[in-house]
Amino acid sequence: MAAKPNTEFTKDLYKAILTLETVEECEAFFKDLCTIPELKALSQRFAVAMMLDKNMVYNKIVEATGASTATISRVKRSLDYENAGGYSLVFERLKEEE
Repeated sequence: MAAKPNTEFTKDLYKAILTLETVEECEAFFKDLCTIPELKALSQRFAVAMMLDKNMVYNKIVEATGASTATISRVKRSLDYENAGGYSLVFERLKEEE
């Protein structure tokens, strides 16, 4: 079983993210925080989630993102079982902004 993140450090990270006000600020922070592969992986997972939310099929998602079917399946499980409800919350808010 994977170790849980340090709650104190994780909460500090979440609080720091909440201080960011623009896309440019987020970009600067995440470029400092993450390696390029980490940022690519996070971005890819989010793109996969958005495509799954739009009912795209796996082969189209693989083609568009380069994600493995294992990654797509993992993201789909999170969407299907609403592990924390974070994807749904973000998708709702993004739709409100449109």
